[in-house]
Amino acid sequence: MRRLFVTGIGTDVGKTVISAILTQKLQADYWKPIQAGDLDSTDTMKVSEWVENSKSVIHPEAFRLTQPMSPHAAAERDGVNINLNNIITPETTSDFIIEGAGGLMVPLNQRDLVIDLIPHLQAEVVVVSRHYLGSINHTILSIEALRTRNINIAGIIFNRSENSETESIIESVCEVPILGRIPEIDHINTFSIHDAGEHINI
Repeated sequence: MRRLFVTGIGTDVGKTVISAILTQKLQADYWKPIQAGDLDSTDTMKVSEWVENSKSVIHPEAFRLTQPMSPHAAAERDGVNINLNNIITPETTSDFIIEGAGGLMVPLNQRDLVIDLIPHLQAEVVVVSRHYLGSINHTILSIEALRTRNINIAGIIFNRSENSETESIIESVCEVPILGRIPEIDHINTFSIHDAGEHINI
């Protein structure tokens, strides 16, 4: 059983889509411990809609926060205290995809960051990168932050448009596996999520 924690180099890089693709490809379970905002259309709901196999179980969130902001701030607004000890991994014998909230340095409370949640859950990390001005810096910083804390890195997945020069320099500097690149998906549904898994080697 593998526990893969899906994190991004920033916001809006495609963590949920990549999480769904990995969940479908591995017929894994899926869990997003912390959802902040959009409670009528959560990432868990989206993954549940996109993933279609007889094995995957979609687990409910540990925290459902009403405000679309950093978890520490959303929790304060809701009068909730996010304590790592209260985030308990659901029991499963399947591979397990865990989706983070935002990037690695997003605060969960006044002390803990998303990066602190990963060893608590005993997971290895899949870093989702997307090409934009500054993405090389953000990707390398994310890898360095994980290495500083001796967190196992499964690899990097590039999402959407291709930039071979950027991908090459990131691979050279980071020296971690490149698990694949997912091309732009025009219509996200069970079929496109299934087909996209062919672009990932894991």
